[in-house]
Amino acid sequence: MSKEILNFLTENPVQFFATIGMDNKPKVRPFQFMLEKNGKLFFCTSNQKEVYGELTNNPYVELCSCNKEFSTWIRIKGKVVFDDNLEIKTAIIEGNSLVKSIYQTAFNPNFEIFYLENIEASIFDFSGNPPKTFFF
Repeated sequence: MSKEILNFLTENPVQFFATIGMDNKPKVRPFQFMLEKNGKLFFCTSNQKEVYGELTNNPYVELCSCNKEFSTWIRIKGKVVFDDNLEIKTAIIEGNSLVKSIYQTAFNPNFEIFYLENIEASIFDFSGNPPKTFFF
């Protein structure tokens, strides 16, 4: 895992997350990066949401976020892998008050976590230099 990617996501935790909808058209929504564990970027959602069905139907996603100055941005694409790791679910619940207010406990049957695999991440800026691209 690149420290540069992880630092960018930690400093700018809200991303715009693109999926393919059940109507085969793109859908974009804000998402929040939760944590990194064992080189994997973790996110969460509810299995009651439309996005869960989209991700199980077509697990390929892309997300984008920018810094507060809008001078640097990141694009990440990869494949979603759902995970039932209770330790990671607990860390997400305890590390994010909004998530905790929604799900209360890692045992909530609606609470789903996932990570991305086969990641291609690029960091862009207005310097005129080519983007920095990472694969993991």
